[in-house]
Amino acid sequence: MALPMAAARGPLWRLGPSALSPARGRIPPPLAPAVSRSPVRCPVRSLSSRAASRALVAAVAGAARRASARYERYLERSWPRFFLLHSTFKNGLRALFLEVQEIRRIRARMAQQQLSPQQLPYRDMERLRQFRRDVLKAIPIGIIAIPPFANFLVLLLMYFFPRQLLIRHFWTPRQRLEFLDAYDRRRRASHAAVLRALAQAARSLPEARPQQLLLQLCEQVQGGARPHLAQLLALRSLFSGSLLVLNRLQVDHVRALSQVLFLTPHLPAFVLRRRLRSHVLEIRQLDRALLHLGLGQLSEEELRAACYLRGLNSTHLGRAQCQAWLEQWLRLSCQLQASEASLLAHSMVLLALEPCQPPRDSPA
Repeated sequence: MALPMAAARGPLWRLGPSALSPARGRIPPPLAPAVSRSPVRCPVRSLSSRAASRALVAAVAGAARRASARYERYLERSWPRFFLLHSTFKNGLRALFLEVQEIRRIRARMAQQQLSPQQLPYRDMERLRQFRRDVLKAIPIGIIAIPPFANFLVLLLMYFFPRQLLIRHFWTPRQRLEFLDAYDRRRRASHAAVLRALAQAARSLPEARPQQLLLQLCEQVQGGARPHLAQLLALRSLFSGSLLVLNRLQVDHVRALSQVLFLTPHLPAFVLRRRLRSHVLEIRQLDRALLHLGLGQLSEEELRAACYLRGLNSTHLGRAQCQAWLEQWLRLSCQLQASEASLLAHSMVLLALEPCQPPRDSPA
């Protein structure tokens, strides 16, 4: 077979390379497509790897939670005081995070619906007000923490001065009662100065009858008796167009009223009057939103917070007492106009007197 094949190839080699190439004009048949050798990714395999990564993350998170729980049980057994601080700080961080999320939701809704703060429901309005005060209180400690290696100093200051530096989220239940009582003592210390300034302004009134009524009211409150709502409404005209309007009060009078509202008195007189009027009108707007909501919708904690904001130390009062006092306050506030804000500010002193109540059992 080899010889015939060689004999057949001989003439072809003599014809040259053209005999081996295909004829011109003829198109060679198409070659079969090359098969790719790259690996094909299977969707089932990618899904299984994703599920495996999620299972790994869940396992790590579960192990971290179990380790944290064992650590907290150890702290509770061995270091109970440190455990109280640890749990308070952890719960405070969680509450603060939820508060920030809620504030962002309120702000987004205000921007979307083009609402002003006065158009918000009571709880949203109160949450914005309290959050603004918390931010202002946290600014000094944030400034102290800016320099390098100042964190240790900040921790020491927060440990030794929690009332002055920590916001309410990081107070223990016992600290909350103690600090609110301390703030109320400072507020009540300025009541005498407010009543003296009010009696002095009453003596400067030109008409004898209003002067006599206002002096009797001051003597009644100084004697420990809380005035009736009709007595305050009978004098409402004096606080809108006479010497008792906020813009015409004496500087010492404005400073004493500022301390009642927990405002710093160490500012120029025109700034004090502006801040005092702004805060009183904010409380008036809150009163209208609260009246629209209804006192029955508030929890006991919300009732106490509402009374405390308006001048009454409600930390040791029950729900029924807080609700009865707040009903009287709302009847007064919702009848007053913005021009009568001075009477509302003085009512935080005139209506703040309550008979002594037995203290409740303070939580540990």
